[in-house]
Amino acid sequence: MLIKHQVLEWIADGTVTLAFRRWKRPTVKTGGQLRTVVGILAIDAVTVININEITQEEAQKAGYSSCSELLHTLNKNGDGEVYRISFHFVGQDPREVLREQIDLTDDELAEVHRKLTQLDLKSQEGSWTMTVLRLIEQHPGLRATELAASAHLDPQILKVKVRKLKEIGLTESIARGGYRLSPRGCEILNRLDST
Repeated sequence: MLIKHQVLEWIADGTVTLAFRRWKRPTVKTGGQLRTVVGILAIDAVTVININEITQEEAQKAGYSSCSELLHTLNKNGDGEVYRISFHFVGQDPREVLREQIDLTDDELAEVHRKLTQLDLKSQEGSWTMTVLRLIEQHPGLRATELAASAHLDPQILKVKVRKLKEIGLTESIARGGYRLSPRGCEILNRLDST
């Protein structure tokens, strides 16, 4: 579910708690979560509604100045049923918190090393985690397609691998599709290289 940046800010401060979408099939579900650039949203309900049921108050809770502005947006977005999505802001993405954690204890370092080893063991291509971390360290900000070409990898395969590293707080995406090591990733790589 795509959300405009200004609306994300209103979601983070609690002003916006609803969204309306015209979908052939919903992209979020009740009880799920959605990661955004401002943090995590908990999806409270996803309901099919009649477009005429939308009230002025609901339009404002969705970040629109009027019901007619919301209806105009919905009507220009093609076919499908109209869904009302209610949600609340949970907080910062745990991956963002994790990637800022540095000065790891020996036990914390061992746990990250264990996770990296598990990723390597599960891979059909063999060990890759340290190779990809070093590649990102050597080419910070390089776009995924260019980074993949330098490593002779399929760009989609590289993106999946980087996402796995991001889940444990070692990498972060930057503008224009590039990657860099997080502060945690830099520490992990330096400490593992020195052992």
